[in-house]
Amino acid sequence: MINYCQTIISELDDRINELTYEPSNSLVSYENAIGLVLQKLEEIKKYIKKNGFKDDEEEILFFKQLKPQLVSKLIYFNSIYKIETKRPRGGDKTIKKYLNVELSKIKRYFDANLEFYKYYRTNSTHLDNKFFLRGKHDIKLSLDTYYFEADHNFTTSHDYKVAKIIANDLIQVYLEDQLSNNNQRKLFETTPLNWTGSKTSLIELIYSLHSQGSIDNGNADIKIIAKTFENMFNIDLGDFYHSYLELKGRKINRTKFLDSLRDALIKRMDEQDEK
Repeated sequence: MINYCQTIISELDDRINELTYEPSNSLVSYENAIGLVLQKLEEIKKYIKKNGFKDDEEEILFFKQLKPQLVSKLIYFNSIYKIETKRPRGGDKTIKKYLNVELSKIKRYFDANLEFYKYYRTNSTHLDNKFFLRGKHDIKLSLDTYYFEADHNFTTSHDYKVAKIIANDLIQVYLEDQLSNNNQRKLFETTPLNWTGSKTSLIELIYSLHSQGSIDNGNADIKIIAKTFENMFNIDLGDFYHSYLELKGRKINRTKFLDSLRDALIKRMDEQDEK
């Protein structure tokens, strides 16, 4: 069960990464992402219905970790879709006010579910039998109305809350990135820097930094990193995921640019040592 679910999640991540989130078609991309997640959720639901769980431990693992990974993506893309479709027309002040209202919604959810946040963030397990086993709900443990309307063969009292926490973290990053865009644009307009290497080289660098976890302790989304480099160096990377796939498909010298950086730096150091 675990391998099956992890394969489904990995396939979903790959397909979502193939979507292009450019301003001209971002809403369509979000719609497609929502459709992909729903499709994968249905596949897993059928698998669970057919095969079940071997024991309570596996069931808890599924509802505490695996299913929330999928549902969080559904919550995230649906939320961003609604945020963008309702984004008001106006100047920076209007947009800033709108985005801050959306951020305040995340804060209110956090405040309303503080005890469960603490439980989840500290990796506690003493209530897992009530939170993440089907049919074991406790009305005293702050249940969402959603739970009573859901399919109890595929839902526990708190798996949705875990998904909501994961999604809210991503939504917060998205909103804060949107709020910082104007300041970034003003900075880059006053101190323009242009990337004069190839797009492929920059994409190789971006994926290396992301893989190493060098930005935000590895928690930064690859799309946000790419957008930051685009703004910083005045370049449009286009469909950078497909460019990454081309790098990945190289049979020889997959890290051509990184190797050249290393060689150039060593050469510079050697030349300075000789002086």
